[in-house]
Amino acid sequence: MRAGNPESPQNAISGQAQATCQLRFVVGTDPADIPALRRHLDREGFQNVEIVSRKSEAFPATRTDVDGSWVKAVTVSITRTHGKAPHILPNLAGSIPNDAFSHVLGVPTVWVPHSYGGCNQHAPNEHVLGTLSRDALRNMAGVFWDLGR
Repeated sequence: MRAGNPESPQNAISGQAQATCQLRFVVGTDPADIPALRRHLDREGFQNVEIVSRKSEAFPATRTDVDGSWVKAVTVSITRTHGKAPHILPNLAGSIPNDAFSHVLGVPTVWVPHSYGGCNQHAPNEHVLGTLSRDALRNMAGVFWDLGR
């Protein structure tokens, strides 16, 4: 967020402000068309707010068939390697170009994240735990081994 001129602050209320945000989408939402946000802002009295979309930063959301053979194969592999079944999240909220694979090429995708809730992902002090890194390497080595059979 930005209001006024932070490089040259004044003891006055600024006549303008700017906020930058990212939206995550559900399957079926066109990232180029966000009329619901416009309607919400208008309804709340913010008709003067301009929405500027940066198309290079938005991708369509995707959903993987949780009963698909790739999901089952990776789930079995991680369960065998890690000793616990992974949490399956079928939706990807359009923050990466997964649609290039799933929609354009028509191939199934499986993403295996190697993080945890407190990692400060994409923020100051982003980090990963050593134990988590070892688990991630072990899990992915198991997946590649099992898929290569």
